[in-house]
Amino acid sequence: MDEILEVAEVAADFGLEGVMAWIVRLIGLLALLAGAGMWLVAEMSLLVLPAALMAVGLVLLVAPSIFLLFLE
Repeated sequence: MDEILEVAEVAADFGLEGVMAWIVRLIGLLALLAGAGMWLVAEMSLLVLPAALMAVGLVLLVAPSIFLLFLE
């Protein structure tokens, strides 16, 4: 956890916290869309992986805002 905070502090020093937040949000959106796509084409027995991808995608969409709020 200390390494993550150190990277966030270095990014804040260079003014890149907004760029990093948008990259994480983009990865979250891609994971959410991948999970939804897998859910649409998968069998009913294979719903755990798409659900997990969608949950991770939602967390990655929301996490940067909360993390930057606590960092300030």
